[in-house]
Amino acid sequence: MHRILFFILFLTVLHITAQEKYPQNTFRSPLDIPLILSGTFGELRSNHFHSGMDLKTQQREGLPVYAIEDGTVTRIKISHWGYGKALYIAHPNGHTSVYGHLQKFNPEIEEYVKKVQYQKQSFEVEMFPDYGELKVAKGDIIAYSGNTGGSAGPHLHFEIRNSVNGKPTNPLLYGYDVRDATDPTLLGLYAYPLSDGALVNESAEKIQLNYKKQADGSFLADKVSAIGTIGFGINSFDRLDLAANKNGVYAVKQTVNGQVYSEFDFDTFSFGETRYINTLIDYAHFYNHRQRIQKCFKEPYNHLSIYTSLYNDGKINIMEGMSYTVEILISDLAGNTTKLVIPVDGKVQEEKITRDNTPTDYFLIANKPNNFDLGAAKVFFPASTFYEDFFIDLKKGNDTITIHDNSVAAHRNFTISFDPSKYTAAERKQMFIAHLDSKMRPSYSKTYKRDGAFTTRTRTLGTYTLVKDTVAPTVRPKNFKEKQWLSNYSYLSLLISDDLSGIDTYSATLNGKWILMEYEPKTNTITYNFEDNVTNDTECDLIVTVTDNVGNSTTYSTKFFRK
Repeated sequence: MHRILFFILFLTVLHITAQEKYPQNTFRSPLDIPLILSGTFGELRSNHFHSGMDLKTQQREGLPVYAIEDGTVTRIKISHWGYGKALYIAHPNGHTSVYGHLQKFNPEIEEYVKKVQYQKQSFEVEMFPDYGELKVAKGDIIAYSGNTGGSAGPHLHFEIRNSVNGKPTNPLLYGYDVRDATDPTLLGLYAYPLSDGALVNESAEKIQLNYKKQADGSFLADKVSAIGTIGFGINSFDRLDLAANKNGVYAVKQTVNGQVYSEFDFDTFSFGETRYINTLIDYAHFYNHRQRIQKCFKEPYNHLSIYTSLYNDGKINIMEGMSYTVEILISDLAGNTTKLVIPVDGKVQEEKITRDNTPTDYFLIANKPNNFDLGAAKVFFPASTFYEDFFIDLKKGNDTITIHDNSVAAHRNFTISFDPSKYTAAERKQMFIAHLDSKMRPSYSKTYKRDGAFTTRTRTLGTYTLVKDTVAPTVRPKNFKEKQWLSNYSYLSLLISDDLSGIDTYSATLNGKWILMEYEPKTNTITYNFEDNVTNDTECDLIVTVTDNVGNSTTYSTKFFRK
């Protein structure tokens, strides 16, 4: 009897703790339309996990965004990229909600932001209001949805974070109603020989495996012949109801003969670890095929906290004469599951596909700093720039160097330093370090010019060179003409662009007074809102100055009229 009472008490405490961790039906929806997702929490993105969920806004901007609970605004950030216009609200229950890619804020917050922008004479600002300075109530309109920052289309990026440690948590854990009756989709299965002498189907290299769908909806792989330590990886996605988007899966569980070998889920993670996504996926495969294979085994340099269970790091030791049944369960948070069964027989076999270990002239030791002189430039890799030791392919040159390729993930920034001494001072002023893509097209890499050297810090491998930019940016009106009457206009827009090094700064004045221009890099547009009421003059002289990243500058002047 005592054991039964203890068990009931234990379950009650566990339930209360879980409810406190992820309170149910406490938060309202941030939108007043049915929640349809275009992106899920933990979704695999370039160099990071998606830290919230993306809510569709019916392919339009301007939908009201609501505070999900009483709280106070603790942070406002406006940037050209990233979350664009973003709002952070702390709630009394220890959670913080985040709203990104906003079009604009409510009038009170908008006035607060504009005041700071005009004080700093900058569109990009970051503010941390005093606690309680900007209070909101549950259901208040706090902003309007948009497409600002790095957004590829109108939507609301929505997060719930732990206010104490700042870790994002899966918003679907809080009881939001999102329709999902669809099982995750399996796109590919791969086997990895991991130890010396390990083979899978006579291959020492990664190999793709075939599988078929069974009558019960599960998948059965063709029988695998293997020896040594091996691991498996899957390519999969999840699709929710009412949307065609290929979203990330919530959890993956691998068992071997009934024992759990690896299990991970996306309840939460920390921003500090998110770049280790490149150890969860097969990064080289992603570089070559643009497909993300999630490994069901954990590499020694993988420091992710998403694992809930691990045995032998998910690696399977296959012995001769033994049989193994490997099951991989792929789940979403609604409980829909896709099951994959892989039969494995331990068998000594002939190696017919050998591992590619082609050496180069340079071997990089990951846990030590590495310096290389490539003629035109020197390259410095701090310790732990990369995850593991490897033969790095480096090509010297008089003007251009090549640093391996992007099939290897760099975890930290490394430094490239060019010697520009053979160029004149005038030439150096207009030069920058450029990364060349596969078609040898240059893109600006932030260049520091000091102590007689050009230096850049980057995580991108590939080909680099010095490029000269002599052409100033272009500026032209978008929605008006010179000397036009604009009395009925609510805003003023111009197009700005630069053909090589890219836009660095832009500024504008109206009758000599600085005005706020909102810059949207995706459309090369800067916009002034006449509601700012900088001047009430009928005759308006507009001056716009745009400078690129090497200092080439264009000043555009025009006149218009307004009552």
